[in-house]
Amino acid sequence: MPPVPDSIREAARRAPDHWLGMVDPAWAGEGAPPSWAVVGQWRSSLEGEIVEWRDNEEYRPSPSALGWPEPADAVDAAVQLAATGYGPGEAVTEALAALPEAAVFVTPQGDPLPATAPDGTTPVVPVFTSPGYLRAAGRLAYALMSVRDLADRIPAGHVIHLNPSAPVSMTVDTTMLREALQSVPERVADGVGDVRVRTTGNG
Repeated sequence: MPPVPDSIREAARRAPDHWLGMVDPAWAGEGAPPSWAVVGQWRSSLEGEIVEWRDNEEYRPSPSALGWPEPADAVDAAVQLAATGYGPGEAVTEALAALPEAAVFVTPQGDPLPATAPDGTTPVVPVFTSPGYLRAAGRLAYALMSVRDLADRIPAGHVIHLNPSAPVSMTVDTTMLREALQSVPERVADGVGDVRVRTTGNG
């Protein structure tokens, strides 16, 4: 049986002979939580003491429950929530579209570098939204591109592989990204879309 919070002990005293659910703190919805957000239940005795714990087989652990590190940015946070079922998948695309720029490995010609996903079959282009994840991926030539430009330069038949060096990553379809970009005002700012080739480790 897991440690019993004081709030649950108090609830048991107030509600003898009841099952008392423990909800994952990551659940932020309104109303009663879905069954998959409930970690399990404690049972209070007739005397108001906690006497039993029952795991919930439908429970989906949240990012924090899985021990994942704090998200590096808004995109990373959306990926973590979507991967665990605590957030919608479209939030990942929207968070990426909201960024001014992202980093991408490049070929000697300066084009986004194609790769293959871990499944061994899906053509992808690794894209990084966090400097930390970019450095963790290795010392390779990269360029900073506006997300709008990046969406147009992904090779046909490829999807974006977001932060492949993160604890959890996700692919984004370029068509969906272009649709999300339609609701984002075009930015005109110095440095956005800078495609100077750089290498990780050189800044």
